[in-house]
Amino acid sequence: MAIRIKTTWFKQVEGPKDSRQQAGVVASTIWKQADKTVTDLSKANFSIETPQRGFGLLAELSVFMLHLSDRMAFLRMNDADRQTLVQALAVRLAEILEENIHEVVNDHGHPYQADFIDLVNRRCADYASFDFPATQPDFSVLRYLGNRICEIMDERDRAWIIDQVMELSAPDMVGTVEKVMDGLFPKTA
Repeated sequence: MAIRIKTTWFKQVEGPKDSRQQAGVVASTIWKQADKTVTDLSKANFSIETPQRGFGLLAELSVFMLHLSDRMAFLRMNDADRQTLVQALAVRLAEILEENIHEVVNDHGHPYQADFIDLVNRRCADYASFDFPATQPDFSVLRYLGNRICEIMDERDRAWIIDQVMELSAPDMVGTVEKVMDGLFPKTA
């Protein structure tokens, strides 16, 4: 099942869209794709039994796609606009994660947004150490993502989850992020 991706603005508003609006669209798309990926893992008989595991997967997948968005934005906008977009995207993803946790487990006492931002900072520093073209992460990047997902999974799933992520899940995520970025931020040259 494919997800719907917003690549154009249907309501014509004068002037350019601000970073928060753009980040909201990208964040929504990333969240939908992360949710689809977790659902696909569950359908492939990987154990997603607890909300903690599910939200851990959603967070890791979202951070990966956020970093992809940053790499793609590098080719499309100046550094100041890119930094503003990526920061707004991280904040919006943190809000979405917390909203979903509150809805599912009704836990309002933990700083989930701060935890997510901390995860973004740690993982993006790790991803930044890899050399890869913006649109096609190489084997080492995908292996890193697979290993992060493997750490979250139940012991019985660890033998196969890395291959699943690298060969099936990651290409879908890359394609989705590329499509939304191409639609909202066309390459200039």
